[in-house]
Amino acid sequence: MKKIILTALILVSLLSCSSDDGIELNDKNFLIFGHFYGECGGENCVETFKLTGSTLFEDTNDNYVGIDFNFIKLDDSKFEVVKDLVDFFPNQLLTTNETTFGCPDCGDGGGLFIQYSKNGTIKKWTIDQTKSNVPSYLHDFIDKVNDKIRLINE
Repeated sequence: MKKIILTALILVSLLSCSSDDGIELNDKNFLIFGHFYGECGGENCVETFKLTGSTLFEDTNDNYVGIDFNFIKLDDSKFEVVKDLVDFFPNQLLTTNETTFGCPDCGDGGGLFIQYSKNGTIKKWTIDQTKSNVPSYLHDFIDKVNDKIRLINE
């Protein structure tokens, strides 16, 4: 009986200490997300946004390789449309050593740029838009990021 109680206590303590709660956004922790298309013309070819716990920003530089950002604050109504994106963030990204999935924009299908900053520690990923080239756990997130970008631009 003691072994059963001890086993139950260990399981409860392990489950309560789980760190698989997803990402958390606030003024220090943020998510940068966007898409890029090389064989494209116009404003919508490169779109990059920064999401904090209370604000959505858009990058005005539209740099294809995801550097040299110049973020400007967007209306609160745009934030409301996007604030739940963190609910769809695949936690597997936080534990993988991979930073590139598939071959983003190699076949002119575009790519996603994702960056998460937690307490100053930054993780970055580029993800092929062609789902057959990436793990299945990214498929819903790819759809959600593209959907959010579309909604922001409406």
